Amino acid sequence: MKTIIIGITLIMSMSATIGQTEQASNKNFWHSTSTTASEADIWQIWMDVPNWKAWDTGLQDAEMGGKMTLGSKGKITTLEGRKVKFVVVEYAEGKSYTYKTSLPLGGLYVKRSLEQKDGKTYFTHRVWFKGLTAGIFAKQFGPKFREMLPGVLETIKSIAEQENKNK
Repeated sequence: MKTIIIGITLIMSMSATIGQTEQASNKNFWHSTSTTASEADIWQIWMDVPNWKAWDTGLQDAEMGGKMTLGSKGKITTLEGRKVKFVVVEYAEGKSYTYKTSLPLGGLYVKRSLEQKDGKTYFTHRVWFKGLTAGIFAKQFGPKFREMLPGVLETIKSIAEQENKNK
């Protein structure tokens, strides 16, 4: 019993300091970039779920039944053809959203967020694994997802800036 309490206390103290000393790993990683396109331009690209495959090189297809908002559900088809359901677990109109895909005894989370600073739009994609099997899935998928992430953001940036020029 004492070992369990010590373990829980250690996990809680580590969780409390993650935001302060956080370092990227295959279990928790992110990438940010800036663009001259507006927040609205990036947001529009993110809200167009059927076209996620145009910029997310890890997807064959994506769909959502209706408008994205808190609790919305959709489906992603991976390049390997696996169909994976997701649910929006956090949503701030025009600023950010987080969706979760369930994994056995855990989940994969993706958060996309926007920030306007110094006349530029900064956008970030963050990916993390949670649950008892987080380490297993992070080892299996983390390196590939981390490698793809900068290119994904550059493609979004390119699409947004091109659309911005065409206005």
